[in-house]
Amino acid sequence: MSFHLPSLVAILLSYLVGSLSFAVIVSRSLGMADPRSYGSGNPGATNVLRSGRKGAALATLLLDAFKGWLPVFLIRQYGGAVGLGYDVAALAGLAAFLGHLYPVFFGFKGGKGVATAAGVLLGIDAFLGLATGGTWLIIAVFFRYSSLASIVAAFFAPAYYLMGGGIAWPLSRVVLVTLIAISLLLIWRHRENIRRLAAGTESRLGSKKKE
Repeated sequence: MSFHLPSLVAILLSYLVGSLSFAVIVSRSLGMADPRSYGSGNPGATNVLRSGRKGAALATLLLDAFKGWLPVFLIRQYGGAVGLGYDVAALAGLAAFLGHLYPVFFGFKGGKGVATAAGVLLGIDAFLGLATGGTWLIIAVFFRYSSLASIVAAFFAPAYYLMGGGIAWPLSRVVLVTLIAISLLLIWRHRENIRRLAAGTESRLGSKKKE
C-alpha cells in the first residue's frame, strides 16, 4: 500500500490520541495518587484498581479502550471520502496503541496497552474484538491473573482473524501484520509479569496496593 498525506495525518493524529494516558488523567482529576507511584507502576486500569477505586479503574478501562477504537471507527466510516481504507484504519489503530505504550505527553512511559488493543480490535471488527475479549475474560475468571489473560488473548487475536478470514471479514495482509505486531508488543510489555508468573509472585486481580 502507498501512503499519501491524509493517511499520514490520520496515523499521526491516532498516535496523539493514543498518547492520552487516562490512568494518570483520571487519577489526577479525582485527587488520587499517580498510578505510576504504586503497585506495578503501570498506568493502566488494572493498577488503578489496586487503589481500591473501582469507578476510577472502570473509567480508565473504558477511556483507554475508546481511544483505540475511535480512530479505527472514524476511518472505516468516513475515511473513504479522502481515500483512507481498511488498511489505513488498522495502521491508525496500531499508532494509537503505540501512543499508549510510548505517550509523547507523558515522557514516552506508558502502559501495557491491553484495553487500547481491545478497542483497536473492536474497531477492526466487533466479532474479532468480542472473541479476543471473551478469551481474556475466561482466563481472568478461572486464574485471576490479568497478565496471564492478556498474554493468552494476545496470542489468539491473530489466529481469530485468520480463522474468520473470508467468512466474517475480508483478509488483509496489512491488518494481519498489524495484529501480529500488537500481539508481540503486548507479550513483550508483559515480560516482567511472565517472570513473576513463573516465580509464583504475580499479583492477582483485585489485590490492593501495598502500604
